[in-house]
Amino acid sequence: MGTVTRVLAVANQKGGVAKTTTVASLGAAMTEQGKKVLLVDLDPQGSLTFSLGHDPDKLPVSVHEVLLGDVEPDVALVQTQEGMTLLPANIDLAGAEAMLLMRAGREHALKRALDKVSADFDVVIIDCPPSLGVLTLNGLTAADEVVVPLQCETLAHRGVGQFLRTVADVQAITNPNLTLLGALPTLYDSRTTHSRDVLFDVVDRYNLPVLSPPIPRTVRFAEASASGASVLTGRKNKGAVAYREFAAALMKHWKTGKPLQTYTPDV
Repeated sequence: MGTVTRVLAVANQKGGVAKTTTVASLGAAMTEQGKKVLLVDLDPQGSLTFSLGHDPDKLPVSVHEVLLGDVEPDVALVQTQEGMTLLPANIDLAGAEAMLLMRAGREHALKRALDKVSADFDVVIIDCPPSLGVLTLNGLTAADEVVVPLQCETLAHRGVGQFLRTVADVQAITNPNLTLLGALPTLYDSRTTHSRDVLFDVVDRYNLPVLSPPIPRTVRFAEASASGASVLTGRKNKGAVAYREFAAALMKHWKTGKPLQTYTPDV
């Protein structure tokens, strides 16, 4: 990847689609490959922060103070047991959203902060909240590319159209260089017709690339969140294998510029 820092946003306005799991797992997989990785928790729920072993309620400072310009970003950074660096979040971030709304250039607050530290990292991955508010706009404005985790269940596509319109608005107004890589299927069960039908529906309805490989459903996701580490730790599991494969595909894409491989479910 050379000296260029890649900034990837993981976003979907729908909750429960494995955004946080995707961010933590991709970060851990890239760290395994020797990359210096910064993860950014932009969700006031602090799920990424908690799942990587930090108590959101005990943070001296967080991304909240960074976005408001009260502290420099390097002051808020913490380390994780798997070697990633984390810009953590807690419930204070909900207040930051309201305060940012009153400021000029509010969509650029995260980008300004990351510009101060990104040279120390090969990859920055942003965990956006399940909304289309100013925090998600900050994530998309700061990113080079965005991936949309898509749960392969009924109503998964609800809000996808609105999210894609938001991406188009960001591309038109605050970040013309933002690239939408596509949807990453999560909680996927290839044995069910239903999972395949959801993907076909999304492709047909939104002309949205479906990225490969799909991330299969595994109990290890819940276990990993509770353990303070990503799904890549501990015993081998199919979810970790898929995330490592997708991380490798992303790094190859960044190195060669070739498009990511897409996934077509069997009929």
